[in-house]
Amino acid sequence: MPATYYTKEHEWVKIEGNIATIGITDFAAHQLGDVTFVELPATGKSVKQFEVLCAIESVKAASDIYAPVSGKVVSINEALETTPEIVNESAESAAWMACLEMSDTAEVAKLLSREQYEEYLKGL
Repeated sequence: MPATYYTKEHEWVKIEGNIATIGITDFAAHQLGDVTFVELPATGKSVKQFEVLCAIESVKAASDIYAPVSGKVVSINEALETTPEIVNESAESAAWMACLEMSDTAEVAKLLSREQYEEYLKGL
């Protein structure tokens, strides 16, 4: 069963084995407003935990999306290239952005559980 974790930068990551599927939270999507463009990472790109993975633009702002874990991009959600509004409709499922092959599963300890993330949001 996959486990989902969160960052204080409002990314979510679903982990199954050593594959991490990454997106932004509903909170982040709401804060951005209407998403107009998602710059996806190149397949094969390697990133370290909390480095910039990709970028997103909306009518309000442009933001970097950070990698919750280190690894190599093994797939991207190409549907976002033509229909970025999926982020506003389904940020935490259909609008996943990239899958990474994790290089260090111990990094999960630096992430938040759903309950910890919800507590964090109350303080914003």
